[in-house]
Amino acid sequence: MEGSGFGFPLGGDPEDLMRSLREFAEQQAESVQEAQREQFATLTLNTAVELTAAALQQVAATGSADEQAIALRDAMRVLFPEAVALVSAARQGFMRES
Repeated sequence: MEGSGFGFPLGGDPEDLMRSLREFAEQQAESVQEAQREQFATLTLNTAVELTAAALQQVAATGSADEQAIALRDAMRVLFPEAVALVSAARQGFMRES
């Protein structure tokens, strides 16, 4: 069994093989985590946009142009902080952990 690496079909030192497999598994886990962070961030951004648009569509702004502008501004005072919170969460999803 010379050169067979202690009976391992791939040959070589079993410790080297295990180290290589461990490194490969760690790289795969990092890739999956990065993809999950990006997916979370994208979904969160889309949610922020959709919720803001849906909420603004519910505003029944009537009256003069000035009155309509005031109604939309009032709605945005409530909506904007919520949208910012969602965008902030999405931004954190894009950031890599140190």
